[in-house]
Amino acid sequence: MYVRTVGFDHPDAVKLNDQVQLEYVERYGDDEGDATPLDASMFVPPSGLYLIAYDDQDRPLATGGWRTQNENPEGYSDGDAELKRMYVIPEARGLGLARRILAALEENARAAGRTRMVLETGDMQPEAIALYTSSGYVPCAKFGHYREYESSLCMAKFLTRP
Repeated sequence: MYVRTVGFDHPDAVKLNDQVQLEYVERYGDDEGDATPLDASMFVPPSGLYLIAYDDQDRPLATGGWRTQNENPEGYSDGDAELKRMYVIPEARGLGLARRILAALEENARAAGRTRMVLETGDMQPEAIALYTSSGYVPCAKFGHYREYESSLCMAKFLTRP
């Protein structure tokens, strides 16, 4: 398996994003998935990064990205890197791909001068919560598109010493 940098608008990224949106619909019982506004320009280095893990037959298995955030009315702080669209297809879960992508995204955001990685997940995603908790993320003040939803869980990890 290998990890490649791609654009958020790459066909494989679009395919995996469609799959994660369907999973959100199933888990939360709504019909829209994650409605957070995103576009490909948010993930262009050095202001962000988007990664896909592939198997030996070039099949996309997992994805994740980060985008720059700074202090704004949605509750972000200067120096934030926001983790977005972490997803592993069901048949590739348990192989450590999410952890590998997360580590690469943290390293890249740190190199880009970001001081804190933040993420928003939901209470119906216990696998994600376990990954982030075991990777050093702790609950933080709510931010972002879903900050007023009770099911929203926001977490952060300092990439440099505060």
